[in-house]
Amino acid sequence: METFHPSPVTMKVSMSPNVTKRKRRVFTPEFKAEAVRLVRDSGKTVAQVARELELTATCLRDWVNQAAADAKGAGQGALTTDERAELVRLRRELRRVEQERDFAKKCAAYFAKSPS
Repeated sequence: METFHPSPVTMKVSMSPNVTKRKRRVFTPEFKAEAVRLVRDSGKTVAQVARELELTATCLRDWVNQAAADAKGAGQGALTTDERAELVRLRRELRRVEQERDFAKKCAAYFAKSPS
């Protein structure tokens, strides 16, 4: 018989000031890979493995789906981890370039209407 160990941090659904919020947990890539391997190799459902590892089924299912996208490689469908990281980097760079462009526009407009 397997025992379930509840998380030591609880979250109450209330707006009172003494609410304990669940802290966001960070997992290593090795832990995620092992959890995905357990789902794939053990024959257990995602929900069963998630309960054993004290994870949410949604979180573990996302890891399994991401691992499948990474294994499939580039192509149609979900982004691989590398593609997702590149997308984040490119969006950050785009935001910076747009700010520089907007600043240059404002400078040009300011100097254009200044009396010479």
